[in-house]
Order: sequence, then structure tokens, then C-alpha cells
Amino acid sequence: MKITILVDDKQSWFVKYAEELEKNLKYENSVSLVFDSENVEDGDICFLLSCSKIVSEIFLKKHKHNIVVHASDLPTGKGFSPLSYQIMEGKNEVVLTLFEAVKELDAGPFYMKEKLTFDGTELLDELRQKMAIKINKMCCYFVEHNDELEPKKQIGEETIYKRLTKNDNALDINKSIKEQFNHLRIADNERYPLWFDYLGVKYIIKIYKEEK
Repeated sequence: MKITILVDDKQSWFVKYAEELEKNLKYENSVSLVFDSENVEDGDICFLLSCSKIVSEIFLKKHKHNIVVHASDLPTGKGFSPLSYQIMEGKNEVVLTLFEAVKELDAGPFYMKEKLTFDGTELLDELRQKMAIKINKMCCYFVEHNDELEPKKQIGEETIYKRLTKNDNALDINKSIKEQFNHLRIADNERYPLWFDYLGVKYIIKIYKEEK
């Protein structure tokens, strides 16, 4: 089977996990890890993982299956950064939906859904690691069982998460750390750190766990 893994940003946090997925699938398949949709060749399955750009209909015709894994119980939570939004909402159980990409945003039929549970203490790197491990397992399962899996239409109320901006990284100095802890959990210390403004001065906040 000819498989492509597309991650459309070489700086993405998911790259190292995409490399692991590539290794796991290579035992019985021809697998390519690609960082630009223009370099994707025709094949059987294309996994679009941690992609921020919407691909064209022409692109979708290159493969029998174009598979996305989205961190929400679709059609609830379409759009951007679904994991971050749900952690900020106070959720510690998130559904991952593996579905077929179509022209419309996050609207294709799904093949499987898996629950991912957190304990409430994880920071962003840990949240991402747990999610990536589950994503890779779902992708491997799809490769092994795609002929048996039946696509199911998304049913339910559609909601959409907007793209997060720097303004969404602002902390409220009038609220406690405890009240804002879930916001702290999803902070990207390097690329999008949290901040607050006090007396006209902007301060940057970074959070780490104590090393044991």
C-alpha cells in the first residue's frame, strides 16, 4: 500500500510523531512523510495530520482515502485548536475523530472515534504527547482495517472553534491562578506564551513543571 503522511509545517510539534508513524507503517507499506502538499504523489492513503491549510479538491483525488484525525467529537468542535479549547473549557476527556477529508471544513464521514482521558495536571507537551500516541494508533488501525470500516455520516449540532490569536493568550490579573490553571496548561511557552498587562507594561508568563 502506498501511504503519504502530510504535515504542512516543518516546525510543527507533530513532526517527531509523524516520523514515528512513518517508521511503524513502513514495515509492510511504501510510506512518505511530506511537508508540502505540492510534493504529494498519487497513492492509496494520505494522512493529513496537524495541518493548518485546507487542501484542494484536486489534491483529494490523488488518494482513495484522505484521512484527518481531529480532537473533537465531530460535528461538535470543528475548526482550529480543538484540544486547547476543550482543556480551557475544563474538559479532561476528549474525543478523537478519524474521518475522511472533503472540500468542506471537517465535514467528511467518520470511520472511528476514540476517547482520550487526561488527569488534569498535564501541560501542553504532555497533552500533545498523549494525543499524538492515540492518533498514531488510530492511523495504524485504519491502515490495517480500512477495508472493513464503514464511513458514518456526522450527526448532531455543528460548532466551530475560531483560530486563536495573541489576544487569546492574555491572562486576567484579577483572577486567581487556580481559576486560570486550564489556560496555563495549554500555553505554548516558545511560540505563543501567555501574557498579562499591568500599569501599561506587558509581561510574559511561561509555565514548567518542577523536574523530579
